[in-house]
Amino acid sequence: MILYWLLSGCTGAEQQSALIQIDGSSTVFPITEAVAEDFQRGRPSRVTIGVSGTGGGFKKLCRGETDIIGASRPITDVEKSLCAEGGVGFIELPMAYDGIAVVIHPENDWSTEMTVGQLKTIWQPEAQGKIMAWNQIDPAWPSEEMHLYGPGVSSGTYDYFTKAIVGKQHASRGDVTSSEDDNVLVQGVARDRYAMGFFGLAYYTENQEKVRAIAINDGDDSNGAGFILPSLAAITDGTYQPLNRPIFLYVSANVADRKEIGDFISFYLSAEGQALVREVGYVPLATAEYTIVKKRFDDRVTGSLFTKDTPIGMSIRRVLEGGQ
Repeated sequence: MILYWLLSGCTGAEQQSALIQIDGSSTVFPITEAVAEDFQRGRPSRVTIGVSGTGGGFKKLCRGETDIIGASRPITDVEKSLCAEGGVGFIELPMAYDGIAVVIHPENDWSTEMTVGQLKTIWQPEAQGKIMAWNQIDPAWPSEEMHLYGPGVSSGTYDYFTKAIVGKQHASRGDVTSSEDDNVLVQGVARDRYAMGFFGLAYYTENQEKVRAIAINDGDDSNGAGFILPSLAAITDGTYQPLNRPIFLYVSANVADRKEIGDFISFYLSAEGQALVREVGYVPLATAEYTIVKKRFDDRVTGSLFTKDTPIGMSIRRVLEGGQ
């Protein structure tokens, strides 16, 4: 686990009482880091941020080992049961939109556009040991072996990608170089002309000189969108499907009444926090969505509105307003 200590000037008992512990998703980390840095200025609070992945974060939350986690997918039924067993309620707060970028080496000029069907052919469990070369996807492509990179199985990005592309969460071939550190994935694809990988949009945006994004077509051309590259604009207007997703904070209900926790969440959901969301490369919620989310925290509403049946790509507002 990578641990980042963000320090303020408080000490002793004051410092201990004002400690906010956060863990979870590497995708959400850049936002939380930026928010925590600004939040701590002039406040007697100290924020620690760990990066153990979405799955690892939920385990810590449900064991009472952290106050807040960032998650790049909704909580699962298994994790809900784990929290119930641990006596930990949680407040689910969607707080931004993100996209998953599928990337290739900059010299790859053959697979710059791919359908969801082609991606499924590559990544589904049945492909292991069988779909090994690029020309097995398209005869016009090279007969070279493809090398795949992706987040580890504790990653919410891995969970969301497999559900969106393969059709079932955690359904993926196993012969993939995986890492919880997105920078490792970037470097792997950047060094290999025949590589492909996927990770959150912010990491692609930061590394566009090293990797190249693939334009995706989800097979539904009713809107005339065709092949869409990942971008803030395509995430905002909802055309980057099916890899457009919400990202979350989950707050332990056991600590939600602590003043520093309330102050931190209020700052995260403020206009200043929204500006930081965009600054680090994500899409802020609409004002109406933030209003609903803020009320959810203020009213201490526990539980999740997202289920295994929530359609991929549904807007946060529709889910929050019961639009399933």
